[in-house]
Amino acid sequence: MTTESREFDIIVLGATGFTGALVAEYLLQRYGVGQDLRWAVAGRNKEKLEHLRSQLGAAAADLPVIVADSLDADSMDDLAKRTRVVLTTVGPYAHFGSPLVAACAANGTHYCDLAGEVQWIRRMIDAHHEQARKTGANIVHCCGFDSIPMDIGAWFLQREAHARHGDYCSSITMLVKAMKGGASGGTMASMMNIMREARADREVARVLARPYSLNPPGEQSGPDEGDQRGIRFDENTNSWTAPFVMATVNTRVVRRTHALLGYPWGESFRYHEAIRTAPGAGGWLKAATVTAGLTGLVTFASFGGTRSLLERYVLPKPGTGPDRKARENGFFNLLQIGELPDGKTIRGKVTGDRDPGYGSTSKMLAEAAVCLAFDETGSDGGVLTPAAAMAAPLLERLRNNAGLTFEVLD
Repeated sequence: MTTESREFDIIVLGATGFTGALVAEYLLQRYGVGQDLRWAVAGRNKEKLEHLRSQLGAAAADLPVIVADSLDADSMDDLAKRTRVVLTTVGPYAHFGSPLVAACAANGTHYCDLAGEVQWIRRMIDAHHEQARKTGANIVHCCGFDSIPMDIGAWFLQREAHARHGDYCSSITMLVKAMKGGASGGTMASMMNIMREARADREVARVLARPYSLNPPGEQSGPDEGDQRGIRFDENTNSWTAPFVMATVNTRVVRRTHALLGYPWGESFRYHEAIRTAPGAGGWLKAATVTAGLTGLVTFASFGGTRSLLERYVLPKPGTGPDRKARENGFFNLLQIGELPDGKTIRGKVTGDRDPGYGSTSKMLAEAAVCLAFDETGSDGGVLTPAAAMAAPLLERLRNNAGLTFEVLD
């Protein structure tokens, strides 16, 4: 059976969760039900799925619901055979995601998720990349705020650098200028699981520490030495900077993109991310505060007892999130600084019109799934990154539909 002849174009797995419901709401508003996009929602509980459908309103009356268990390999195999793309929000993915990735790779079914768990993505690469290439399945992790704006943004800036200057950037620095939105409960749950695994398994800790840990085998070294851990002064912006918690994921995704594309930007290409604060003493103090907060979080999360206290009393719970007003008032603004081999610079900006963790993430993930279902991506399959799988068509969808901007400032 070809994927074109399958029952659905997209199945949303985990639709009754907080982010999954936002994805379903977005798909309904943008694409409707029973029109060009054939889609369904799936999860373990039929009653909850039917409640979601009723909450979506009369326009969703004919939305198909599918009962499926992410931990049941046969259930995931059946699901993958029915659709061209599976979009899943069921995390932590290290706990719940592996059977579905295996099913999609085996059945030539495209796949996208919100995973930011480097150690698990490494396992999926090792286990399924070659089979996915054989079946033509595009397995695309990190299709939310981590790491679409950064990954597609780096690809975009390189494209513009080459078009304007005839050469690619030898380095790109991405600075978070401004961001408004609460922490994602799902992201925090994944982070806690990463710390738990790293504490129990030294190999996991080594994977997390290596800057090129998502690169293909034999290509896991390069000029980048690791993520920023302390306060630094950025001369290009005359500002102090602090570590960015998502850099651990994003930087490795961008480096894998570069490797999968065949190193068009040169094997000495460097990529870095941080949070920009401000010049002067005030900027230093803010950078110090951010650094101390992140260091404290990582330290407490590294030990079982304090990690349990964080999960119970401090961190947002998985499946919870901000209300509609908070999501709509949220945003993000990222500054890119590319340096060319001749010393010239090119600056870019990536923005989103909703809070990064939920409002923008749900739109990015949904459009990634639609892109995989309908657009000519030129990809031959494999365990990929957003930019390696679908850079150009996804960029246009994000601009036209998802409220993101990508622009050159110079």
